[in-house]
Amino acid sequence: MSTQPFVIERIYNASAQAVWEAITDNAKMKQWYFDILDFKPIVGFEFTFTGQNEGKTFVHLCTVTEVIEGSKLSHTWRYDGYEGNSEVTWELFPQGDKTRVVLTHTGLETFPPLKDFMKENFDAGWTEILGNLLRNYVEKQAAQ
Repeated sequence: MSTQPFVIERIYNASAQAVWEAITDNAKMKQWYFDILDFKPIVGFEFTFTGQNEGKTFVHLCTVTEVIEGSKLSHTWRYDGYEGNSEVTWELFPQGDKTRVVLTHTGLETFPPLKDFMKENFDAGWTEILGNLLRNYVEKQAAQ
């Protein structure tokens, strides 16, 4: 597998503050993202959540590695019971009353060569998350 990181970028009709809250406030995250029991944007904070792919459940183990209030959030992303460790970085760039979001997921090549961990699955997942779920949530909030 290539060591190239997966990168996706989207522009939302919402303020950077609204997007930041959507990706760091646990109550808001539950409305559009995964059901994470607890989350705090504090370096060293550990969190877990489950995700499914074709009927298989995967426990995600994550630790916050970097926080720049309002503009950058990074955390590790690995799977319980599987080799590999990756990192997800969310970066927010205000553009007037809009926000450009760049998500970079590095280390995908460290996961076992299983169908569930193919780059295409991450592409599809992040495209849905950033292209639809997060967009719909923050733009709906902005319109209220």
